[in-house]
Amino acid sequence: MATTYRNQLRDILNLAWQFVRKNGYSMSEALKCAWANFKLKAALKVKVVEFYFKKTDGTLRQAFGTLKANLIGEVKGTGRKPNDNLQVYWDTEKEEYRCFKKFNLIRIA
Repeated sequence: MATTYRNQLRDILNLAWQFVRKNGYSMSEALKCAWANFKLKAALKVKVVEFYFKKTDGTLRQAFGTLKANLIGEVKGTGRKPNDNLQVYWDTEKEEYRCFKKFNLIRIA
């Protein structure tokens, strides 16, 4: 149990440092965003979640997504390598996978 908790904290701090280095966030902003991403990922595994993020063109997007296995449709392999900077989720409205940059997460509703 202690090892799992320690690994989760390590992942959160690594993500926060990544936000500081790549995006110029202050450590306070980076930690808030990293914790929000951690909470979103945990919630996506359990249920359908409403959340907001900023798209690359600057507009705000409201999304309803999940990562719960029984709510996801048929998955085809793409052969793509996973990207650590992106959060992937199953869009329940469009019925397909979507993604956004983790540092663009605004809030979880």
